[in-house]
Amino acid sequence: MSDTNLKHLEKIKDTIDKSQTLSEEEKSDSMKRIEEWYREDMASGTFMQELSELSPTIKALMAELGLI
Repeated sequence: MSDTNLKHLEKIKDTIDKSQTLSEEEKSDSMKRIEEWYREDMASGTFMQELSELSPTIKALMAELGLI
């Protein structure tokens, strides 16, 4: 996850946490969803990195697809 996206994510989490209009359940559900997205994003990035290290050809193909 890029630093910019991580900063946005932290800002969203902070805003949700400070919200006076969301119920505790809504806050909890939102935080769980954000954490899930974060883990999925990190797993995807790790997968792409490891796959690209297998071969320069694979890395070039992934670049053509816009994945790296």
